[in-house]
Amino acid sequence: MIIDGSESSLRHFLGNLPAVDQVGADSRAAMLATRSIKTASKKWAIDLAISMVDLTTLEGADTPGKVKALCTKAVRPDPMDSSVPSVGAVCVYNDMVKIARTQLDAIGGGAIHVAAVTTAFPSGRASIEVKRQDTQDAINNGATEIDMVIDRGAFLSGNLGKVFDEIVLIKSLCGDRAHLKVILETGELVTYDNVRKASYLAMLAGADFIKTSTGKIAPAATAPVVLVMLEAVRDFYQLSGRRIGVKPAGGIRNTKDAIKQLVLVNETAGPEWLKPSLFRIGASALLNDLLMQRMKMREGFYSSPNYVTLD
Repeated sequence: MIIDGSESSLRHFLGNLPAVDQVGADSRAAMLATRSIKTASKKWAIDLAISMVDLTTLEGADTPGKVKALCTKAVRPDPMDSSVPSVGAVCVYNDMVKIARTQLDAIGGGAIHVAAVTTAFPSGRASIEVKRQDTQDAINNGATEIDMVIDRGAFLSGNLGKVFDEIVLIKSLCGDRAHLKVILETGELVTYDNVRKASYLAMLAGADFIKTSTGKIAPAATAPVVLVMLEAVRDFYQLSGRRIGVKPAGGIRNTKDAIKQLVLVNETAGPEWLKPSLFRIGASALLNDLLMQRMKMREGFYSSPNYVTLD
């Protein structure tokens, strides 16, 4: 696998990828969605899903108080049950990174990552200098994960080198201080073939994770799209020896949805990907439902929705 980053080498490599069987991808995703997990394994699956959550708030009305409360919940999702694991990360806008990092460190959440959305999220429409500064600010403020968006306009118009070079630049800024998640915004890529090509382009450029969506565009993390991305990371590992993570985001709101994602991972990429370092779920409302289902398994009945905090 020889890629020098030139437009010609990228076109040659991506052009020779096998086409995605759309009917096959849809059918397999639908079939896997029917799989059930036995009661004995359900609590394990719920706890695993909790540990994979990137607890997210990306609203214009975000305040320091809201972010601090979210961080508290990230460390102790259920204040009454210390056996509930912490989440994988807190995901916020750039200007909230320092607040989140300070709060997490103050309450024993030093192991929880702070993920910052950068590079002119969610559109990706900005100069490279703006994207560079956006990312550098996030890292300087304590972000240990960078969720960058690709320039979908450049990708769809065939300017693959531009997309590749921007990912390489942002990865170089991350260095060993932060992991890089590359958001493809699959709802705007139109075809599964484009999703596969964008996945490979991001991985070739140095992505540590590939992420479906910003959560601002529909459709977002559909099961067939996640399947295609999981196949890409599996096959890329066979080619390169590097395991790349996957992060679906947008539309995963309840425990059933989360468990379907875990089944997809296990049956497509393999059990090696069933850990927070290689699979995350970007969500805001999901954690509450996971907690409610966990309580139901423990107590035998559903607690009031008021038991969990609203985010």
